[in-house]
Amino acid sequence: MNEIILEKLRQTEQSENVKILLAVESGSRAWGFASPDSDYDVRFIYARPVSDYLRLEKIRDVIELPIEGEFDINGWDLQKTLRLIYKSNPTVFEWLNAPIVYLKNDFAAEINTVAKDYFSVKKALYHYLNMAVHNYKAYLKEDYVKAKNYFYVLRSILACKWLFDKGTPPPVRFSELAESELDDTVKAEVRELLDLKMNCPEIYVIPKIRILHEYLEINIESIRKQIDDIPNVKSKDWNNLNELFQKIVYCQQE
Repeated sequence: MNEIILEKLRQTEQSENVKILLAVESGSRAWGFASPDSDYDVRFIYARPVSDYLRLEKIRDVIELPIEGEFDINGWDLQKTLRLIYKSNPTVFEWLNAPIVYLKNDFAAEINTVAKDYFSVKKALYHYLNMAVHNYKAYLKEDYVKAKNYFYVLRSILACKWLFDKGTPPPVRFSELAESELDDTVKAEVRELLDLKMNCPEIYVIPKIRILHEYLEINIESIRKQIDDIPNVKSKDWNNLNELFQKIVYCQQE
């Protein structure tokens, strides 16, 4: 499957006249709780030729390949990516720290190093809290729910706990988050649910697990109350990101 993905990425480089700097898995396969029929959610960062960045008309900063079967592949332009790093976008940090890497240019490590200086704990907390609240309200309010939807909320809550405890970007793998942050009171239920999730189709529906619902509700409220105590940190200037952007773009021409 890796070879199929790599070939699709090579074709994209040729058809779009871009250079892919980093390509990773970003969905449930990266999180470590894929179902047998889970898609491959491939995300990549790419750079265009320098002449494209000097045009007066705007150029689209996203490449989205048509969804084919189990492949969902799309990417962000380097300029868009670095602007999102400036805003401490948690999605970018997850891509940069993804455990499944399909393609990695020499510049990917430099992007990751520079990005660390722009990481904001408070912005990340709001991101993961909002994800937890949205997914809980959207998918876990009925008496019967999809098993996978528990993990979308659980992962976000555990990411918030990690941020409070360690103040660094949370790991992508659910197992790492659970080992560090999951309460003993629900570990047995989560372990059983994880086994179910990884051995059943994505659409598999189960009765509501009340102890997990209580755990999610209590922690969502607790996180919401604690966020205000986290200080706001002034963003760094653009200098390091500008220098990195120029270095990458000009080096692609050589």
